[in-house]
This record gives sequence, structure tokens and C-alpha cells, in this order.
Amino acid sequence: MGEKRELTVELGERSYPIYIGEGILAEAGKLFAQHGISAKSPVMIVSDEAVAKHHLPQLQSVLKEAGFSIVTAIVPSGEGSKSLAVFEDLVGQGLKAGMDRKSTIVALGGGVVGDLAGYVAAAYMRGIKFVQVPTTILAHDSSVGGKVAVNHPLAKNIIGAFHQPELVLYDLNTLQTLPQREVSAGLSEVVKHGLIWDAEFVTWCDENADRLLALDPDALGYALYKGCSVKAAVVSQDERENDLRAILNLGHTIGHALEAVAGYGELLHGEAISIGMVGSAMLAVRLGAPEEIYTVTKHVLRRVGLPTKLPEHLDTEAIMDAMMHDKKFQEGTMVFIVPVALGRVEINKTVSSALVREIVEELKREE
Repeated sequence: MGEKRELTVELGERSYPIYIGEGILAEAGKLFAQHGISAKSPVMIVSDEAVAKHHLPQLQSVLKEAGFSIVTAIVPSGEGSKSLAVFEDLVGQGLKAGMDRKSTIVALGGGVVGDLAGYVAAAYMRGIKFVQVPTTILAHDSSVGGKVAVNHPLAKNIIGAFHQPELVLYDLNTLQTLPQREVSAGLSEVVKHGLIWDAEFVTWCDENADRLLALDPDALGYALYKGCSVKAAVVSQDERENDLRAILNLGHTIGHALEAVAGYGELLHGEAISIGMVGSAMLAVRLGAPEEIYTVTKHVLRRVGLPTKLPEHLDTEAIMDAMMHDKKFQEGTMVFIVPVALGRVEINKTVSSALVREIVEELKREE
């Protein structure tokens, strides 16, 4: 068993712990009780078909043993489940099961399940408790910080809320069943946390890429701890994305547009963000930043198995249009998070659409 790590997202009365390590799921009953999750009201576990097959029986068994009454809701795997229709179905299941204001929703899965279940928790009876149990590497980002949402056909994450979890349980054993492509996709957000906050961690990711891809528990535990620490530090200072928290969107202005245009599914979220981060690095160099920002960003993302080239068949104008629908489009301008040095970024609201169009075209020509 590797080292177990714990950190806290400091938000005053709404502060909560993140537990990271092997075998954390086995301690779920004890940790739920310790953090005030009521066993007197039904607890709904929301999971998807792929994750439920591997990890649901253990969580059900541990919680039942600890005296919790469990309701289970399994949704189809994939981004399509982040919809108002699925949201409504889950609310209906909760009502039929007698869930009340003391009930808790548990998100067992990746970012899709966390976003969806969290939004149900935020809206059900004007807000009930929820717990994040992420089972992907990518979800180390989305499970921390309380941003929950579903998609609209025109835009991703446009219907949502800020609703912090009571705790986050990150069992590294659940990551062992991930397909290699999803491992790489998850590592894009790990690298992102280094690029925005910690240049030394970017170097560490480069040097330990092979261990990360092989899901070495010590390397993975450290990387997720570092990533969650950066996210926690940023969220603690700016919970509702008034300013600083926006830096977590590095690569997301282009990335979200790529996902929307490609159709949710062709590009995994982490793959789209990887391409978006290369685009942001290109933009940075065009605006006068050192060339190494681009070369290092591209190199490290490739080291962890990620794409850095935009698929040529995606229409540039459709991508530009999708960026205009993004939440980061403010007062008629696109908002970009632009690196100014490795480990340091700034928010830029003055980039011209002509320059962005050039960057999109350049991303298609990437070697």
C-alpha cells in the first residue's frame, strides 16, 4: 500500500477534505460518518454503466455495512448523460426513493458523473449534501472546487451551480481499470496545474511520464496530490471565479470549442484541453513570451501521450463560433488564459479574433 495523503480545501465553514490513496473506498463508511453524512436518510449513489461494473459493489457493500440506506442510479456512460433529461430522471428517482433534505448524493465516476450528480445535489430541495468519489485521473480537477453543471446542445456546462462537496474520496485502486487513452486524457489536467502554478512540477511530470502512464501508485498519488493542491489553493482564494480561479481554464477556451464542434465524444475532454493548451502557448509566444513556453508545453503533453495537433477536418469558423458561445466570452471579447512563463499565466481579454483564427489554423498544421 502506498502513502495515503490528505489535504483540505479551505473555504471557511464550507471547507472539506480530500483523501487520496490506495484502499480509500474501504474506509468510506467511517469517513462518511466522521464528516456528518446522515445514515437516517437515503443516500443516492450515481454512477455510470462502465464504472458501476467495476466499483459500485464495493461502495454499496461498505456503506450498507456502516448502516447507510442506499439508492442506486446508473446513467449511460459519456458526455450525453450531462443533460436536463437525465437530471430530471435522477430527481424523479430521488423523490420515489423518499430522499429528503438530509439525504446525500454520492458521485461515483469520472467528471461527467461528478458534474451531473453534483448539479442534482445543488438543485434537489434547493441543495443537499454530496460526496465526490472520482474514478478517473481527469476528475481530480472537476471533483474539487464545487463547479457542477449539465450541458445544453449549444454549449457545455452552461446550466450549473457552485455546490461544494462534503468530502472527496480518491481511491487510486479505481484508476487501475482505466483504458490507456483515458489515462493520458486525465494527465492533461495534471500537467495544466503545473503550467499555471508550478514550473518544477512540469519538469517532474516530464521526468515521471512513464511511471504515470504505467499507473505507478506512488507517482500517481503524488501527481494527484499536487494537482488537487493547486486547485484547492486557487479555489480557496476565489471560489466563484471572479478573477483568479479563471486561470484554471488554461486551454479551455479553444478546448471546449473543439469538443462542441467535434461532437462530444470524438475528442476526450483532456485531449481537447491538450490541444487548447498548445494553442494558448502559441498565442503566448505571438504576444512576446519566451519560445520555451510553447516547446515545453508541447513536449510534456506528448510525453504523457496526448495530441497537440487539431484534427484538420474540424471547421475553423465553426470553432470560432463555438468560442463565442463559451461562458468565458465576456462583453464581446474572448477570454484567454495565456502563459507568461512556465508556472505562471495571466488572463487576457484583448486577443483579436483574427489572431485566434490564425492560431486555430496553425494548430491544424502542427507537426
